[in-house]
Parts: sequence; C-alpha cells; structure tokens
Amino acid sequence: MSLAKNIEFLRRLPKLNGINGLTDFGRNRRPVRLSPLVETTNFGSNPGGIRMLSFVPGNLQQPPALVVVLHGCGQTAAGYDLGAGWSRLAKRYGFALLMPEQQTSNNANGCFNWFNPEDTARDSGEACSIRQMIARMVDDIGIDQHRIFVTGLSAGGAMTSVMLATYPEVFAAGAVIAGLPFGVASNVREALNGMFQSPSRPAGELGDLVRGASNHKGPWPKLSVWHGSADRTVNPANANEIVKQWLDVHGLPSTPMSEGTVDGYPRQIWWNADGETIVESYTITDMAHGTPLGTAENDERYGAQGAFLIEAGISSSYHIANFFGLTEWIRQPKVASAAEVKQAVKTVPVISPAPPSVPDLAKVLWPLTTLNRRPEPARGPRRRAIDVGAVITRALTAAGLMK
Repeated sequence: MSLAKNIEFLRRLPKLNGINGLTDFGRNRRPVRLSPLVETTNFGSNPGGIRMLSFVPGNLQQPPALVVVLHGCGQTAAGYDLGAGWSRLAKRYGFALLMPEQQTSNNANGCFNWFNPEDTARDSGEACSIRQMIARMVDDIGIDQHRIFVTGLSAGGAMTSVMLATYPEVFAAGAVIAGLPFGVASNVREALNGMFQSPSRPAGELGDLVRGASNHKGPWPKLSVWHGSADRTVNPANANEIVKQWLDVHGLPSTPMSEGTVDGYPRQIWWNADGETIVESYTITDMAHGTPLGTAENDERYGAQGAFLIEAGISSSYHIANFFGLTEWIRQPKVASAAEVKQAVKTVPVISPAPPSVPDLAKVLWPLTTLNRRPEPARGPRRRAIDVGAVITRALTAAGLMK
C-alpha cells in the first residue's frame, strides 16, 4: 500500500490517528480471562482519558521497583501482559507493574497517540495521564523513585520514547521495542513517513528534541533498543535513529564500545566512564514487527506467542528486566521467628538414643562352626568337634546381648 493510499485510508477512520499495522491490530483487543491486572479509576485528572491497570505481587523487593509497560496498537494491557509475560516476571522477581491501556474512543485502533502534540508534551494529554498513574503507585506502594522504568512495543515503544523525553527525571531506564525516536512526528503524515521511511537526521538535532522536552539537565535515563531486521511495519532504521538520539543526549560516541551476540543475535553496547552500560541495541535478525519471545535463564519462559508476539529464541522481556537491574533479586527463604522456632521444638517427637552398633553375628559365628571347616585328613587322631552352642553363647555374651 502506498503512502498516499495509507493517508487516504486513515482519513476514513473516526480519528486520524489509527496507524501501525492496521490490517491486523483490530483482532487483538479481546478480553483476557484470569488476568492479574487490577484497574484503578481515581488516579488524577487523567487528561489523556486512558485506563490504569496494575499488578503488585506479594513478594515485593524492598524498596519496591516499578515497571511501566505500554502495549502496541490493537492490543489491550492484559493481552500484552499475557503475551510478553510481564506479570510472571514481576511475580518471580518482586517488582510492581503498571500497564496503562488506550481506549478506542481516543484512537480507533487502540494506539497510544505518540505523535499528537497534545498527548506528547509534558503535563499534557496521555503523557500526563501516565505520569499521574506513576505518582499514584508511588503513593500507594512506596515505590523507590530511583527505580522506575518504562518499556513498550510499537506505538507503545514510541510512547516510551515520549515518556523518557518528557519526564526524564522520573525514569532510571527505558526499553523501546520496534518504536520510533521522540519528536519525529507531530501529525499523521509525519508519523507515516517516520514509520515507513525513517529519514536520517543529524544526531544533534535528534538530541535537541529530547533536551527541549523538559527543563531537565541530567542525569538521563539509560536505554535498551530492540528491533527486528525484517520489520515491514516500522522501518528498522528507526532503531538506529533512537540510538543516535540518546547517544547524543548522553554525550557518547557513535561507535559501539562493545559488540557481541546474545542468544545468537547482535548486540551493541555503549558505557560511561564508570563502565556502566548506558545504551544497548539488539537487532533480531529476520524477525518481523513484534516483541521477541524465547527462553530465559534456567530455561524459564515468559509470555506466549500471538499477534506481534514472536517466538525468536530470545526473551526480550527477561533481558529488559535484567537491563533494569531487576533480575538479581529472588525472594529469600523466610526466617523463622523466635515463637515459630519454639513451637517447632515442642512438636519434635522424642526419639530414644540409638543402641550401640551390634556385631553381625553371622560373620562372627560362621567361621567358628564346623559347617564351614574343610574336612581333615583321615589319618591321625580325630579332633574334638566344636560345641556350636557354647560358641554362640560366648559370642552373644561378648556382644552384650546375653549375660
């Protein structure tokens, strides 16, 4: 479909913002049964008109961390959680989860409006609504304000770029999957151009878009970027533009400081003067548009295949959580209280001391019996037969079993 036809198609939608893999996304907004996500309705003025859903496991790290996860077009918060496995990760590693959800009344295809100026400015629209949700989680749960992270797929990935740029003081790190840089579109035409063509821009220009989104002067959030090399919905060149944007913000060189492979896929790394990884980029070779799934540490699996949730042999959700520093913690065994120890002692049965070891009588007696003796030669006087009964008596007495 040509760019002109895409624009014409979008004009027929209720709102001119339903973009991103339009032919398939509508199938995914179905209710998910038994979702652990819980909705909160009163979290602020909610100028963006989006829903707040969250999950707080019973084994929270102390102090608690928070991961904000933004779904893609046509997806629901619960559906993306099931597919990407975030609540399972949260339960295993003890962090809180916030999953904002777009409403079709705001966007015909359930996309976050990552290109509308009123939704992508600080203290305005959807960006402000997400910020208000975070503030509610901080107040309710006591979230460590130095351990707040954000990630998302596609339109949610582009909205992740928005959140990192407009509220950089809020987030310690972010991860963009198949998304776009911040500030490259302010209308539908520019959004489509960015998605399909991703024109290259100077690093300084891209960095200025982030620096101009707030009054923040640093430090800046760390960033992990993921993109499939065969993505036909969001041009893979966007990954390079995102990396370029944040390398400029961090004042890092364009050349990777390290290159290697993880689960068979190329990864580039940039670190700061202290050796801390600040920007990383994964290229998922031959993968189309979506979130890559696979086995994680100890052969654990997080998520399930579905539309835009692709089995690729690498668990992006796990590696992103690891990049955020959340996988180093596992719930420690409960330490019993003094009262519990005392009660346990009372319930331990009394066991008599074990008797001293008793010799194996068969081994003691067998060599002494005539039954195990070789026949004596016929000549010469016959020896006196052994009194087996007497031998047994002496052996039992020696063993302390007879007096």
